[in-house]
Amino acid sequence: MSKQMLEVLTPQNSQLIFIDQQPQMAFGVQSIDRQALKNNVVGLAKAAKAFGIPTIITTVETDSFSGHTYPELLAVFPDAPILERTSMNSWDDQKVRDALKSNGRRKVIVSGLWTEVCNTTFALSAMHDADYEIYMVADASGGTSLDAHNYAMQRMIQAGVVPVTWQQVLLEWQRDWARRDTYDAVTSIVKEHSGAYGMGIDYAYTMVHKAPERVAHGKLLAPVPAR
Repeated sequence: MSKQMLEVLTPQNSQLIFIDQQPQMAFGVQSIDRQALKNNVVGLAKAAKAFGIPTIITTVETDSFSGHTYPELLAVFPDAPILERTSMNSWDDQKVRDALKSNGRRKVIVSGLWTEVCNTTFALSAMHDADYEIYMVADASGGTSLDAHNYAMQRMIQAGVVPVTWQQVLLEWQRDWARRDTYDAVTSIVKEHSGAYGMGIDYAYTMVHKAPERVAHGKLLAPVPAR
């Protein structure tokens, strides 16, 4: 393994690409619960925004087949250009290659549909042609079956792709809870998108730290009036 692959992800060395997070593509996903998939995708997007990670959104055949990118994802990046393609392999599109190059970061974090097609071909091509380091977000991606997803992940791992999860990426970017400039944003994302972990944060606020007011999504709310 190269020394570069041993470097942890930081807000300074990462860029992120969302590939074909569109409804028609999601309809075919059978490797993960689709609501969980969207939750993880949006959580990853919010993490990228909180840390200022350069983020690319690319789509395929929006009007003729796949439909528009999830509105929840677009809401996180309302001004981001949507790079429309015809090729299943995003690397084949010059706009995508130019966007990746302009961000100037070798570590490319990938969240896309489907794992066995769009994710795999992009990852292998980007590594082969431009020596990018690819980090595949397994739980913010999906395949047409569990086998399709798992074997695609295995194929990419054998080629040198690093498998990660969306929450792993979030916490690797944060790294130190003393980083107060992103602390509130991270805990807010966790509370909204991380299930039991988020519940634990709510519990810590209210029961351990005895917060006198209700806490939700990183904001203090007025107490519930007594009945």
